[in-house]
Amino acid sequence: MATVEVKERKTVSMAVDPSTVFETGKFEVTSITVKTGIFSASKPLFIFTPTNPGSYPVILFLHGFCCMGSFYSDLLNLIASHGYVIALPQLYVMPTTSEMQEIKSASEVIGWLPSGLDPLLPTNVKGDISKLSLVGHSRGGKTAFSLALGYGRPSLPFSAVIGIDPVAGTKCFQPEPHILNPISDPFNISAPITVIGTGLGPMSASPVTCPCAPKGFNHVAFFKKCKPTCAHFVTVDYGHMDILNDNPPGITGLFTNIACKNGKGPRELMRKCCSGLVIASLKAFVENDESFLNAIYVDPSIAPVDLNPVVLIYKATSSP
Repeated sequence: MATVEVKERKTVSMAVDPSTVFETGKFEVTSITVKTGIFSASKPLFIFTPTNPGSYPVILFLHGFCCMGSFYSDLLNLIASHGYVIALPQLYVMPTTSEMQEIKSASEVIGWLPSGLDPLLPTNVKGDISKLSLVGHSRGGKTAFSLALGYGRPSLPFSAVIGIDPVAGTKCFQPEPHILNPISDPFNISAPITVIGTGLGPMSASPVTCPCAPKGFNHVAFFKKCKPTCAHFVTVDYGHMDILNDNPPGITGLFTNIACKNGKGPRELMRKCCSGLVIASLKAFVENDESFLNAIYVDPSIAPVDLNPVVLIYKATSSP
């Protein structure tokens, strides 16, 4: 019967500097804006893709509450430059929709990917749908976990699930689905999981605002329900919206800047850190190269911002 093993902090021997996951990758990247109805797309999309010919794993990225997809362009260009095709659907704009409708819309996009994605990509570039991962920020993180749990009946399996400061509600408002209840029951998710949290997410930006990632409904609660293989990283000095571009435009962008407690350090470092953790996780979980993720676990100081805690738990091999 399989058992759980906690990865020991052993020296990792690598031919490549592990800190390279936190920098721009080797692939040239282009971004594509897709309107609803193009190749039967059910939602507007932003696509970030390498231009170099090849087949690349696909990421479905799910935006956070009150966020426009364009607010994530700096982060997603970094990730795509390491050899990933990213589809980011704009699932709704303010005023918001229900979370169940958001999940349904995301599932429709998943059903569209096999036929709709490749025709939009550069010549000789293909998205490998057999290596499809879910990455979601904030409420989009909850949507990612919900899809992985089978809500919305997604038509494709997932190779990995990554939540960036996922949020499932507040003490006063807990919308369906109630995926954190009961907290003692682990998620029934077979894919490996990484949860990235923020140290400032549970703090209020002002005396009249609420925390954007409140205790009991944030990354800590999500990770408590994760089964191996899983990882947990917390960026101590940064806040819930610090993965966004520096100055998102418009009233919506202004709202994202003032609604949540922000870190004092440059957002560029937070974006580099989160992109690197996503890339290292996907290399381990999708491409079977654990060296980068292990190296970060062994020496978190290679990340551009402070990480604490750092947890990495692998599922042990089964024995008779």
